[in-house]
Amino acid sequence: MSRSLSAIVAISMLTGLPAWPQSDNFTGSAILTVLPAHPDAQDASLNAGQLNVKLDGKVATVTSLTQLTSENSPLELILLIDGGVRTSLYGQAGDIIGFAKEIPTNTQIAIAYMENGRAALQGPLSSDPATVESGLHMTTGGAGSNASPYFCLDDLAKHWPSKNTGARRAVVMITDGVDEYNPHYDPEDVYVQSAIYDTVRAGIVVFTMYWHDQGRADSSGTVADGGQSLMVEVAQATGGDSYWQGPSNPVSLKPYFDDLRRRLRSEYALGLSAPFKGKPFKASLKFKANAPNAKVTAPQFVYLSGAATAQ
Repeated sequence: MSRSLSAIVAISMLTGLPAWPQSDNFTGSAILTVLPAHPDAQDASLNAGQLNVKLDGKVATVTSLTQLTSENSPLELILLIDGGVRTSLYGQAGDIIGFAKEIPTNTQIAIAYMENGRAALQGPLSSDPATVESGLHMTTGGAGSNASPYFCLDDLAKHWPSKNTGARRAVVMITDGVDEYNPHYDPEDVYVQSAIYDTVRAGIVVFTMYWHDQGRADSSGTVADGGQSLMVEVAQATGGDSYWQGPSNPVSLKPYFDDLRRRLRSEYALGLSAPFKGKPFKASLKFKANAPNAKVTAPQFVYLSGAATAQ
């Protein structure tokens, strides 16, 4: 064992922290949501010095932390609607279009439908509410016509309709979350894990809203619970949130969209650097925030790539 590597191992044994092998630095980024820790508080703030971050259990370096605003960070958001949802969803069309009308000018939205395992875009990303509204229509597919909502999310992550690498990316999935190929809850569902990998790699934050599929019995509590649990898993893995109120449809989507809008206004971009060997890959992210006035939400994973020169 070389003297330098022996020193690293010795330091690790003394500190109790895993030792990094010497290598180039890999970089990654994550979107954090920073909300007031108390409901009656108006503002929350965060700085890099308040963060302690680990990647795959090893201490990482915070290289930057930037609050995202309308001026410095465009947003691309796709509403991904299950092609088999019950037609009652279209009683919520006003809430969907209302959300599109109230977006900041730096935001572009498009609507896509889950159809046979793909995300079928209904138009381009646009900041014009009328253009967004033109993509909203009644679904005609029966239960299971999406094949799997996670096939469709994966397809969207691989074929994002923009090459703007400077824009944030978000997806709002409106579905019951049930994977027809594995209708009972399985946290290791291969299609869910593939969708998580590709959304993390594409830098997408996923939000989910529960709505019944056509033909899905209200009494099928196990299946409904399984779909909701999978949607929570995807949202937490990517740093988003999951909206649902038990096995029934909500009276209105407006409270969900109001909270979503608040979260999108409260995001920070976190830059990370850590020494890794090998190819770019997905790493688990753990963090502590010493910010008493803030409640911080982060993704569970980041994608590390772009090897830089080691310091």
